[in-house]
Order: sequence, then C-alpha cells, then structure tokens
Amino acid sequence: MEDQDKKTVNTAPAENGTNVQADVDEIMKKYDRESNVRIWEGVPKYVVSGLLIAFSLFLMWMNLVSTWSETKRRPLFLGLVILLVFIVFPMRKGAVQRVNRIPWYDIILAIVGASPYLYFFFNEQDLMIRATRINQLEVVLGIVGALILFECCRRVVGLPILVVATCFIAYAFYDGKSLKRIVYDLFYTTNGIHGTPIGVCSTYIALFIIFGAFLEATGISNFFISCANALAGWATGGPAKVAVISSALCGMVSGSSVGNTVTTGSVTIPMMKKTGYPPEFAGAVEASASTGGQIMPPIMGAAAFLMAEMVGVPYSDIIRRAILPAILYFTGIFLQVHLRAKRLDLKGIPRNELPKWGQLLPKIYLLIPLVVLVVIIMSGYTMARSAIIATILCIVISLVDKAVDTFFYHQKNDTSIFTFLRALENGARNCLSIGIACGVAGIIAGVVTLTGLGQIFISAIVGVANGQLMIALFFTMITCIVLGMGVPTTANYIIMATTCAPILVTGMNMDPIAANMFVFYFGIVADITPPVALAAYAGSAIAKANPMKTAFQATRLAIAAFLIPYIFALNPAMLFINSTPFQVVQIIITSFIGMAGVAAGLEGYLIKNMNILERIMVAAGGLAMLIPGTVTDLIGVGLVVVVIVFQLLHKDKKAVA
Repeated sequence: MEDQDKKTVNTAPAENGTNVQADVDEIMKKYDRESNVRIWEGVPKYVVSGLLIAFSLFLMWMNLVSTWSETKRRPLFLGLVILLVFIVFPMRKGAVQRVNRIPWYDIILAIVGASPYLYFFFNEQDLMIRATRINQLEVVLGIVGALILFECCRRVVGLPILVVATCFIAYAFYDGKSLKRIVYDLFYTTNGIHGTPIGVCSTYIALFIIFGAFLEATGISNFFISCANALAGWATGGPAKVAVISSALCGMVSGSSVGNTVTTGSVTIPMMKKTGYPPEFAGAVEASASTGGQIMPPIMGAAAFLMAEMVGVPYSDIIRRAILPAILYFTGIFLQVHLRAKRLDLKGIPRNELPKWGQLLPKIYLLIPLVVLVVIIMSGYTMARSAIIATILCIVISLVDKAVDTFFYHQKNDTSIFTFLRALENGARNCLSIGIACGVAGIIAGVVTLTGLGQIFISAIVGVANGQLMIALFFTMITCIVLGMGVPTTANYIIMATTCAPILVTGMNMDPIAANMFVFYFGIVADITPPVALAAYAGSAIAKANPMKTAFQATRLAIAAFLIPYIFALNPAMLFINSTPFQVVQIIITSFIGMAGVAAGLEGYLIKNMNILERIMVAAGGLAMLIPGTVTDLIGVGLVVVVIVFQLLHKDKKAVA
C-alpha cells in the first residue's frame, strides 16, 4: 500500500487531491494500524526490506516446493510473522518514531515470542506422538506464545478482536477446562492458534496478498481509477460515481476497507467536494464503496477463496452466487449519489480534463493477470499455484508495459527490478496483520470446538427465535457487527464462519452458502457502522468532516448491505440457488428496479423532489421488488408506477420537500 510504483495514463485532473495527498500517511497511521510502522533509513532499511522480501520468497517456496506437514508449516509461519511484527511495528500507535531505533524490550519480545512456535516446529513429531501429555515447560511456552501473539495483535490489528478472544478464553475456564487442557488445545493442536485460519493464511491467502501487491506495483489500481474517470467522470455528480466504480474495482483486490478508502479517497474525495457534495457525504461515499469492495467478486478481499474452502464448494460457485448481491450493493450507492447530484444540481468534470478512451484501451493488457487468475482457478488449478502463476504474469505484463511506454509512446516508465522487490516487501508487510489476526481468530474457533460453545450459541438464538427465521437472522446480524468491529476482512470472515454461520445452517436449516454470505456481509459492514466504523472515520479525515456524521451517512448509503442479506437468506433464489432461468431473469430485473426505488426514497428525489408520502411509497415499492416473488414484485411495481405517474402529472408544480 505504500511505496509502490504507480504508473498509468492520466488518472484524474492534476489538481485533484494535491493538498490532501500530503496527509494520507498520517491518516493511514491513525486509522489503519498496518501503516503505523517504524522508520528505517540507510543500511537498516535495506536489512529490514531484505527480511520482508525473503519472507515473501519463503512463502512461495513453502507452498510450491516444501513437503512439510501442516503441523510444521503453521507454527513456523506464525513464528516468523511474530519476529517481523516486532521489527516493523512499534509499541504505540501514533507515537513519534525515532529513525533506525528498535527498543531492547522489543528485541527480547521478538525472540521470546517466536521461540514457542519454533519449538513446536522443531519438536512437531514428538509433540504429536505424546498428544495431551505435554510437560510444564511446554505449558509455559504455550502461554508465552499466546500472550505475545496478543501483544502483536494489539499493535497491528487493534483491541476489538482481542477483547472477543479474551472473553472466549475466559469462558473456557468458566466451562471447567483446566489450564493444561486449554493450552494444549489452543497451542499444540490444529484446532486453535495453528488451526484452519492460519493454515489457510499461510497458504493461499498470503500468496494472494503478495499477488495484490504486484497488481498495485503494475499500476492496475490507477488504471481502474482512470477507467472510472473516463466512464463516469463527465456525468452528473461524476466524481462520486468515479469513487463508487473505482473503489469497487480496487477494493476487491486490496482486502482492506480502510486502506482502500484512504488510497482512492485521497483522489476522489477532494473531487467530490469540489463538485459540490457536502464533506460528510463525500467521505461516506468513498467509505461505503471501499467497504463494498470486500464483497465484490472475483476476489472479495481474498474471502472468496476462503469461503470456498470453509463451505466445501468450488470457487466458481462462490463468485457466481456473490455477483448479483454485490452489483446490487454498488447500484444502491451509485443511484443515491446520482439522485443527490440531481437534487443539488451538481455537474461532472469537463471532458477535456478526463482521460481519453483512446489512451486507456491500449493499456487493457494490464488486466490480464486478474483475468488469467480467475480462469486458471476455475480450470482446476490449486489456489496457491494459481496465485503464484498470476504473480509471475504480473511481472511479465509490467515488463511489456515498460517496453510499450518506451518504444511506442516514448514515455518514461520506472519499472525495474526494484519495483518487483518493493512489491515483495509490501506483500510481506501486508501479510503480517492478516497472519496475526488469523492466529487470534484461531483461538476463538478453538474455544468454540473445545467447549461446544457453538452448540450453545445455536441453542440460545434458536430458542429465542422460536422457529422464526427473521428473529434468528436479526440476532445473528447484531452478533456479526459486534464481532466484526475493527477486524481485517479475512479474519473477519473466519470468525463469522466459525461462530455465527452454524447458527443459521445447523439451527435454522439455511443453505450453507446463503448463511456464510449473510454473516460475511454483516461482518464487513462493521467498518462503516458506528461506533467503530474505521473506514468511515478515515474518509471523514480526508474530507475534513465530522466522523460520526460521515459514519451515519455511510451506513445510509450502504443500505443495500443491510437489506440484501435478509432477502437471500429468506429466499436463496437471489443467489441463483434452486432457481429456474425465468426466476433468475425476473430476480435480476426486479432487484435493480427495486434498488432504484429504495435509493429514490432515501434521497427524496425521483423525477423531481418528493414529499414524505411519495418517499414512503417508492421505498416500500422498492423493498417489495427486492423480495423474490411474483406477488411482491407486482405490489412493488404498482407502488413505484403510481409515484412516477403522480410526479409526471405534477412535474411543473412546486413539490413539497
């Protein structure tokens, strides 16, 4: 996310974001713990960079060549992550960092913290043979390993997930489990810290993060923004539409709501303010769109691959099911910004200030790695191998791009071996927070397995729901939003899939894909839902707006994320599950019209300003059409048509605001 070579054709008007760009690092450090790093210069900088590059290369080797068992790979991965965390991340967020300084106690913590994991790695066979018969030294090592993992989590992820994990461990003691049993289950088995989350993270999630770093290095993010500008920058309220489109495209790759909000928002938010959008609205548009990037196929912030593994279905099934809800989400935001622009009479950017399609289309080859990645995964390649192939392809395409710029356009292109080394460095750095978060998420999953807490959750919510799916969905939604606060996308989904999805699958007999999509959506919207709402707060910092007002605006813009999961949970036809071709066509048409109705009701504008009765009618009609079913569709169409006719008949009269 930082220090990347970004080279594309003109992205936006030159003046856009000039004043804001200087504040981007500061905002990232405030709201995104991954950006709060130590400052290294000179030889120490090269040493630290070399360690991170070596870590990325090691991950590739481990997944392509190594024949180690999972019980060896996982502790070694986490031990190396902990070592690097103490080298890269300081103790306090926002503190003034002295150049080339790492305190003595951080060196000790790094060595002591990594030691239990390395002990597990070197003694894995003996530990597996002895099983629960661990000695006192191994109990102490397990406790130390867990405590220092928690300290790493505090530094790079934040407190919310730590509070949740601590409560789960406390419950294990309350449930009568001994200290030795808890340490054994959570540290020396593949059910806890070294469980599925770390297993998945150390294989393909880490490799996809590295792939994402290479995509950024090849300039694909700027290319997305350029295309969005050419496509919609000239339209009514163009900058806001550019923010929606570019954030959808960039966000699915970045895997970070906050990171995407700041990097794309530094360009789009000043453009929106300049056009005439209120600061809170501008920050909210970027935050809601960037958060939505996590639910956008084909990558979904790497959660698409994880969901395929957790649910036990092909990757192609996940992206096929996820596509309509994701497009509806962005349609809802897009229509709201359009209607707000119409109501405020806002214009777009002059065409002569925008990139030209004649410049962009020859660069379409920049998308080849992304396209090839999806194709080879759907062709049956393993996800780890696919990520490495796509990463190598990024390098090839980047070199082609350099040749094209140099020989055909006579433009300077700074791509070099250092571009690729920085991509490896950034990829490794971005892996650290995900690895730590997955380790802590493994504790939560481990306690659920150890204590049978999952069954207790299921019994409690099913008991309260008394057989009513809507009530069960509501309580599951609240649980997901609370558990998802401040947690990175992949760890977020792991927690939701472990604790919340079984409530719906086992307790309410819901389709597994629909249940996992439901909990994933509500885990993700925690990034824009007050009181935490980190993405919204980051957007407000760039927009220089009130943080809480921005968060509420973002929640309002993301209304689709609060409606659509209920709809596909009640009727999975929206996910193309158990549906006929006719139903699919019907759902697509009525869903988009319905989303338009909801957006119009929220903004109070359709053909002209609407009064309160018209707003209620058109919103109710939109909701009815979003619910799959012929009867609800007919009711919804009727309500929306009545409002449209009434507005047309009274078009020239002054509407009641």
